[in-house]
Amino acid sequence: MSISTQYAPQEAHRETSSQRPERQAFAGGIAALAADRLYALQNPFPLDGRVSSYPASARGYSVVNSYLLREPDAAMLIDTGFGKDEPAIRGQIEELIAPGLPLSLFPLRLNEFMSINNVASFAGHFNVETCYTGNIDAALWFDFGEAGGRDILKSMKVTAVSRADSIALGQHGRSIDVMNAPIRLIATRWLYDAATRTLFSSDLFTHIWRDAATGPWIVTEADNDPTSPRDVRSFMLNTRYWWLEGAPTDAIRRGIGAVFDKYDIETLAPGYGCILSGRSVVERHYRMLDDFLKSCDKSVAVSRYVTRDEER
Repeated sequence: MSISTQYAPQEAHRETSSQRPERQAFAGGIAALAADRLYALQNPFPLDGRVSSYPASARGYSVVNSYLLREPDAAMLIDTGFGKDEPAIRGQIEELIAPGLPLSLFPLRLNEFMSINNVASFAGHFNVETCYTGNIDAALWFDFGEAGGRDILKSMKVTAVSRADSIALGQHGRSIDVMNAPIRLIATRWLYDAATRTLFSSDLFTHIWRDAATGPWIVTEADNDPTSPRDVRSFMLNTRYWWLEGAPTDAIRRGIGAVFDKYDIETLAPGYGCILSGRSVVERHYRMLDDFLKSCDKSVAVSRYVTRDEER
């Protein structure tokens, strides 16, 4: 899969200032993951200890990823981004689809602002055909006080999907597989797009951030990616997945492994953090995650409560 972006050439994570070329200020952009078919709409945010999705000591920047899947007769937006980025994301969508093109929305996590914050706004601005969710009453979760928002949400069509489902995008045979996330804290869906060989992994594989808001926000096979098993372990145990140590992780490993056995995954597209592109990149990061989960299983590790102030 070829990738083109609006950003500077890819570099290794955590490069030194003497190695880093000068970059222009970056306030968000569009990355073409598969020309005419799949785009990442990326908007950065600072890491200053207030974002629980990252370790408290993390400093630098991460990025919120919304994804636009496009067909000649329809488009789908996966996650709608933070409210602060609504004007930027709206503009990015307008660059990619024609006015009036049917657009569907699919927020993968109903409890997360970075998934649902802009549902009402986009439903009022674009020709939103439906909003896919796991809960038929999900529209009640999308009201963030925008003028007229409740009326928009009342009239918006909501389509409930099951834990194992398939939805059609347009009338040309493109199908998106829906699955219950095999590792999660809240109700979460993963999606797989066979047309671009992309797994949309929501809040997993989110462990790479950068020193600067300019990124780069895609890790490719051409990069000398320095992410180590220790980095993955530290990230997982110092964020929302701290509880995995001493948990029955063998069952989780089987669930994740079944997804990777079933699908040909060339790109891992998380809801935030760097996108992982290329089979060898995907395989490497999957293996590091699997090894971490194996080391945490209750058969070899002891479970204990860990406060946010304690980092491992």
